[in-house]
Amino acid sequence: MINTPVQHSESARLEAKVDSVLKRMTLEEKVGQLNQYSGFWDITGPTPKEGQAAKKYADLKKGLVGSMLNVKGVKDIKALQKIAVEQTRLGIPLIFGFDVIHGYKTISPIPLAESASWDMEAIKKSSAMAAEEAAAVGINWTFAPMVDVGRDARWGRVMEGAGEDAFLGSKIATARVQGFQGVDLAATNTILACAKHFAGYAFAEAGKEYNTVDVSETVLQNIIFPPFKAAVDAGVSTFMNSFSQLNGIPATGNNYLQRQILKGDWKFNGFVVSDWGSIKELVNHGFAKDSKQAAEIAINAGSDMDMESSAYVNHLVSLVQEGKVKESVVDDAVKRILKLKFELGLFKDPYKYCDENREKETVGKPEFHAEVLDMAKKSIVLLKNEKELLPLKKTAQKIAIIGALANDKTSPLGNWRIAADENTAVSVLEGMQNYKGNQITYAKGADVIIGTTAFVLETKINMTDKSGFAEAIAVAKQADVVVMVLGEHGLQSGEGRSRADIGLPGVQQELLEEIFKVNPNVVLVLNNGRPLAIPWAAENIPAIVEAWQLGTQSGNAIAQVLYGDYNPSGKLPMTFPRSVGQLPLYYNYTSTGRPVMDEPDSVFWSHYIDEKNTPLYPFGHGLSYSKFEYSNLVLSTPSFAPGGRLLASVTVKNVGKVSGKEVVQMYIRDLVGSTARPVKELKGFELIELEPNESKKVDFIIDQNTIQFFTANSKWEAEEGDFNIFVGGSSFTTLETSFQYVN
Repeated sequence: MINTPVQHSESARLEAKVDSVLKRMTLEEKVGQLNQYSGFWDITGPTPKEGQAAKKYADLKKGLVGSMLNVKGVKDIKALQKIAVEQTRLGIPLIFGFDVIHGYKTISPIPLAESASWDMEAIKKSSAMAAEEAAAVGINWTFAPMVDVGRDARWGRVMEGAGEDAFLGSKIATARVQGFQGVDLAATNTILACAKHFAGYAFAEAGKEYNTVDVSETVLQNIIFPPFKAAVDAGVSTFMNSFSQLNGIPATGNNYLQRQILKGDWKFNGFVVSDWGSIKELVNHGFAKDSKQAAEIAINAGSDMDMESSAYVNHLVSLVQEGKVKESVVDDAVKRILKLKFELGLFKDPYKYCDENREKETVGKPEFHAEVLDMAKKSIVLLKNEKELLPLKKTAQKIAIIGALANDKTSPLGNWRIAADENTAVSVLEGMQNYKGNQITYAKGADVIIGTTAFVLETKINMTDKSGFAEAIAVAKQADVVVMVLGEHGLQSGEGRSRADIGLPGVQQELLEEIFKVNPNVVLVLNNGRPLAIPWAAENIPAIVEAWQLGTQSGNAIAQVLYGDYNPSGKLPMTFPRSVGQLPLYYNYTSTGRPVMDEPDSVFWSHYIDEKNTPLYPFGHGLSYSKFEYSNLVLSTPSFAPGGRLLASVTVKNVGKVSGKEVVQMYIRDLVGSTARPVKELKGFELIELEPNESKKVDFIIDQNTIQFFTANSKWEAEEGDFNIFVGGSSFTTLETSFQYVN
């Protein structure tokens, strides 16, 4: 992008404004801008007189706080902003951050579910809606999107990301950043976005939260970095670093990540915030001897704002005075933060986000409910549909609905919906009951186990309780069709929710098998925040719907899909394993030296002796009530050179009986490279809609940027050679042709 004279002029004016404030600041006030506190007292209550809350309050009045998080509502935010603006020496306004991950009060599907839509405009619109609602209550910064590429379903935070693929993840990162931030940061319906967690967080060993990450430069550059780079290119305002170590160095203190790559190579001009307490956790990592040294390491490595460690506010002034941190390093961090405060328009009007009328008019408005319903329907994936059990008939059927999750109005909200009210989701039972033509009966069958800690669950549930089986079996016997809603509670995935067993929790698997014995016409509706290992269900249950945790309008979305009023079009953004022992599992693996059995009964090849290598459901998989036929994959030319390109065209026809949408996916394999290349990589996709018997030609442009990767030369480049192209409706594509790149 070429900067115009006008852009240069605006940048110079902004720089001058920032410098004018910086020149007036003491070192203590500069450090204060780098300090972020969580809401620490009831703003409407008495002023804190002792303890940590009192210290934080005193820091706020002295101008030693630059941002606050976990404060919501115009009344409270305005009160805190008033202290910062009217009671401190310089009156520098605060930025207010909040985890607006998939909605504020009106909740969209969890991000992994939204990613299953492969619909970038819908994802962008969902983020824009969340931004508008959050901004209306005074918030101007979200800690989203999470753009970590995740290959291990044991890791609970896969629910917060875009799945296993760097290409799809990069497109979604761009859409979500653009949705949150809009075209004008100063607008009162947009908020700052934050790309997290930089970098490698989802590659934690054993899928265990906060665990060690050890990956090669090849994986780091080709798989982990691209969505972060896409976020930078989309203009993301802030970054958050990771809790984890990366190849022995904690991300919060990682100079290579923050100084060399992010602020150096990528020229990122926003600021970096630590994750909660991650600066002081450098001590736990054994990377710093105490909080003071942790502050020194983190600021020098490029972490600009300290979230809830108090390491900067307690130690940075003395570190500068001792010569261990240059004041110019502090100045750089402060300028990055002040710049965004100017861009938000907070210096011009610190209370611009504090309009109580706008808050009342905006939060929960009907248009938002319509939007999250649309997003929820687009997120549903039809995994299996034998004997056309779906869609359900709308009249003259007896339908049994079984499962605790079917009657749950909180779990569908998923994790990371901290501003939402409990029991505000439309349950599956409610959604199905909106259709009046059938006889609906309900039985719980068995509880879903939420967890064993007070943070997750106030009252423990007996995970072996089968007392509800008898009623569920009796109901199923009388039904024409059984809809079983099973899976995870909304709080069983997310931060700190790693699982060693990713099957159906509790006795749900046994319940499923018992119901199937008395009525094989079972539709299994999965509510979950991660891929699940459900091999028995995949083999035996005729219809399986992946319905994730879909937010406020969950039950209505599921009912409309089950009854055929919406034709499912979602595709999996993560591979579903047959067994947890296959993890991490992903489609774009390298073949190894022994990819297949080369002689009968040989064991000396890359495989398990007790499980297949193939997934249960592959990346990109998703059925429809329509059927799509692919043909005529042709190339405009058999080869191209640097500066050139070719066009790959395929014809897609709806050979089904109803109109439907299909995500046409293009994969490429680089047959020989300077490093071992994946068996295939997603390099393009297009969401199309076709009427019955309608055909469409879909074109994909392939040039040197399409086939470039981080090579053995330690740079991004396209290498000459032979390539295969695969096009189809999932990563298990069969339509194939080839081309050459000639350097």
